[in-house]
Amino acid sequence: MIVAAAQAPEMQELAKSKGAKGINLAGICCTANEILMRHGVPLAGNFLQQELALVTGAVDAMVVDVQCIMESLPDIAQCYHTKIITTSPKAKMKGATHIEFDEYNAMEGAKAIVKAAIENYPNRGSNVRIPKEQQDLIAGFSHESINYLLGGLFRASYRPLNDNIINGRIRGVAGVVGCNNPRVTHDEVHVAMIKELIKNDVLVIQTGCSAMAAAKAGLMVPEAAKLYAGEGLAEVCETVGLPPVIHMGSCVDNSRILMAATAMVKDGGLGDDISDLPVAGAAPEWMSEKAISIGQYFVSSGVYTVFGVTWPTAGSKEVTDYLFKDMEELYGGMWDFEPDPVKAAQMMIAHIDKKRAALGIDKARERVLYDMEMRRELDRV
Repeated sequence: MIVAAAQAPEMQELAKSKGAKGINLAGICCTANEILMRHGVPLAGNFLQQELALVTGAVDAMVVDVQCIMESLPDIAQCYHTKIITTSPKAKMKGATHIEFDEYNAMEGAKAIVKAAIENYPNRGSNVRIPKEQQDLIAGFSHESINYLLGGLFRASYRPLNDNIINGRIRGVAGVVGCNNPRVTHDEVHVAMIKELIKNDVLVIQTGCSAMAAAKAGLMVPEAAKLYAGEGLAEVCETVGLPPVIHMGSCVDNSRILMAATAMVKDGGLGDDISDLPVAGAAPEWMSEKAISIGQYFVSSGVYTVFGVTWPTAGSKEVTDYLFKDMEELYGGMWDFEPDPVKAAQMMIAHIDKKRAALGIDKARERVLYDMEMRRELDRV
């Protein structure tokens, strides 16, 4: 609704009356991925950059909701002119302005927020420093759009993906998701893992702050396939026009990844269950309890899932053995833990190779160019 309110003519005119050229919206963290996917609003950064955005001195209002919000924001905002505006009755903060979101009067609340930002614009100080670095990405992928890109309007299907996994050009698929964690260098773990995966012909699909890390590293444009991907994955990406790393939304959009996995099973040739697929998941910089619940969702659906940085049950051998070993017998998926991103990627690749062997697609197949007589023989059969 704030996106819509910012485009309203009266809001644009009010901004110009205060000396601004217009209204600039940018997103951080989960909401950023949502409005990027649906409205093309650019990203300003992921979780650990929310304080840094304020330090630019160029933010007139930062609007927050309920998750992944640092309570330090109002304290930092006091050093600048920025207004911190909370919108949820469950997540008010001392020092912030509260403009509650009411779904029955959503536009009125959104306009009040945009107006507060505009009226604060003249209070900007002279110490404004906006970084020049920018990076393009292609976003907006969902299960439906991938289906269309692979098969077109009349033959929308995951068959091209399955076929290229079966013939070995694509080794498998990995979902790399999750937060930033201040215990490791910002974004470094995500990027290292992803580069190791795509180098070994593993197609990577992403959500959340992890997706932003890959985007900043230039991995979400088609050109990245030539620079970073293995020969087989690069060939498929170039043919289809996809990046080797695919942005599928915010961290609450992980169900899209499982929908894609389900579609792979339905199209056939890769087993009868998600647990049969040559796929793996990871949250290499997780820090939030929601990451654990999302990870359990994937494990219970049959996906081998690796977490990094720390592991919460390390003090209990019984619980850890249950999660890392016994759970696979129950659900087909299991947990694993490895803080080194390259080693974790290699563990995911080893799991993918194990599943390929179980499916009998681990051997290279000779490519045969069928002549007309060979085609007629197929028709006769």
